[in-house]
Amino acid sequence: MNPLIRLLRGMANGLGVAWWARVETQEPHVIYWFGPFVRRGDLEAKLPVFLDDVNSEQPGSIEHELMQVRRGEPLTEDLEPG
Repeated sequence: MNPLIRLLRGMANGLGVAWWARVETQEPHVIYWFGPFVRRGDLEAKLPVFLDDVNSEQPGSIEHELMQVRRGEPLTEDLEPG
């Protein structure tokens, strides 16, 4: 990845204006975070490949939303009990 793009993404994320996709699955209950992106359009262009990858794990259901937020680790949250 271009170092300038990486820097811009990091700055946007630090300011809380980066675009992220919050992808939640059931069975198993997991939240995945996909980002950061400087522009919403860039996220929308790359999201289908990410959703296909998550879908290949055959979750019971999958929902997503796009948001501007500051996000850090972890990028995967397992919400299953135990």
